Amino acid sequence: MAEVPRQWTFLTNHAHVLVCIARDSGMRMRDIAQAVGITERAAQSILADLINEGYVTRTRVGRRNNYLINPDKPLRHELEHERLVGELLEVLANDSPRE
Repeated sequence: MAEVPRQWTFLTNHAHVLVCIARDSGMRMRDIAQAVGITERAAQSILADLINEGYVTRTRVGRRNNYLINPDKPLRHELEHERLVGELLEVLANDSPRE
C-alpha cells in the first residue's frame, strides 16, 4: 500500500487569517474561512484571539466589518518575538511577483 503524504504547512491558521485580512481588510468571515481551509466558526475564534491580543482592530462599517492590523505587534513565539507582524506581512501579503 502506498503511503499518503502528510498535509502540513509552515504557517499557522492565525497567520493565514492575518494574511487574508492584510490583502483585503473588508473580507467576509466566510471568505476568510474558505481561503484558509477552516470552518467559519474556527475563523471567528482565530479572529477573536487576534482582536483580544491587539493584533487586529475591528470596525463596523454599515453591515460589514473592516479590520485593521497592528503591524507593530511582535510575533508571539520565543524564536521570533524580536520580529514584528508587519515584517511578516510585508513578505506574505504582498501580491506582487518576486523579482
